[in-house]
Amino acid sequence: MGRTSDAGEKILAAGRSLFEARGYSALGVAEICRAAGVPKGSFYYFYESKEALALAVVDEHWAEQRREWTRVLSAAGGDTAPLERLRRLFEETEAGLRAGQQGCGTVLGCLFGNLSLEMSNQTEAVRTRLQEIFDAQVEMVDAVVTEARDRGDVTVTDTREAARSVVAQLEGQVMFAKLYNNTGRLSPLWANCLALLGARAAHSV
Repeated sequence: MGRTSDAGEKILAAGRSLFEARGYSALGVAEICRAAGVPKGSFYYFYESKEALALAVVDEHWAEQRREWTRVLSAAGGDTAPLERLRRLFEETEAGLRAGQQGCGTVLGCLFGNLSLEMSNQTEAVRTRLQEIFDAQVEMVDAVVTEARDRGDVTVTDTREAARSVVAQLEGQVMFAKLYNNTGRLSPLWANCLALLGARAAHSV
């Protein structure tokens, strides 16, 4: 039983690594199994298709990312101002991309963004799941922006649309970082975010 479970974990890990580095379309099941070090027949014991593996990879990655976003953005357990928490999210995103670049030589970008660009017109199941994830990200940022507005730190009125713009800006800058292989592309995020939210001057530093 342990050996079987281990094979499934190896396939999941290999799939995630390859999807991040190579994308979805260029990969075949055989290559994923070679990278995982398991027989090809093992794949279909755990996943009925490559799409099913992609969904599992997306769910695993989101579970990890959601924990990190919750840790950074949550008001629980501290008195950090909402805008400061949002800035930390940007900083940690940039640091994560930089660490990945140091490990493999290239900026891998965002798994969700990469798959959205590649697969949104190919598979409804993956497209729907990615929509749910980005909606959840917007909801998390909206809670922080609403808190900042209630404190008088920002002047934006439609917090949901503002949060959607913040997430879109973050995703776009991550895409540029990948395109130019330069994490410095994320540097303008904070100043742009403050302007987008109508942050008061006292909170702009």
